[in-house]
Amino acid sequence: MSTVLVTGGSRGIGRAVCIAFARAGYDVAFCYSKDDDGARETERLIEKEGAGAQVFRCDVSDEKQVREMFANVFGLSVLVNNAGAALFKEIQNTSLADWRRIFSINTEGAFLCTREAIPKFLNRGEGSIVNISSLWGETGASCEAAYSASKAALIGFTKASAKELAPSNIRVNCISCGIVSTQMNARLSEEERSEFLRGVPLGREALPEEIAAAALYLAQSRYVTGEVLRVNGGALM
Repeated sequence: MSTVLVTGGSRGIGRAVCIAFARAGYDVAFCYSKDDDGARETERLIEKEGAGAQVFRCDVSDEKQVREMFANVFGLSVLVNNAGAALFKEIQNTSLADWRRIFSINTEGAFLCTREAIPKFLNRGEGSIVNISSLWGETGASCEAAYSASKAALIGFTKASAKELAPSNIRVNCISCGIVSTQMNARLSEEERSEFLRGVPLGREALPEEIAAAALYLAQSRYVTGEVLRVNGGALM
């Protein structure tokens, strides 16, 4: 049995990842923090593909909740650390609480889930971790210092984990996403979206399904580790 665990699976990229892995023959476990209706819809879509579904309400920044979730996931072969939060504020208006909240989800959540996954992968003899980062983690973004820093830290964590875990046949990779058509980016005005897309050679946003396809590729590519795969339409080359 091969199970993928996807964090932040109730919508957007996370939901698309769940569906892609279900279609590829995996059973799918996923967690969410608040969106009950979205979680039920993701569960329905997974089961529609003929895959088994496990749903957890779990705050990935909460160590106890993460441990309890992993204790109830079996056959784990892939972890996708997708759960994330954004913050659009100037640095001088960003509180320490704001900063810590973004890091607790985007970076510490990935650390906590990775730590709990490792013993399961060691028992299995192999495993794959895919972290969902951002173009802003590579370039930085004005008025998104906390988000950019947290995603940059996730890239660093990916590379360090890949080196440490490779001798145990556990691969760790990362996707650096450009702008994706999700609710997280719904705050952008049409003017802001058009301005950003002028710097994207392919001239459009990514679809969540395109990020999901990249996650499945990294999960199944047995000689790829420590990679930061850019899925950004050419915005950064």
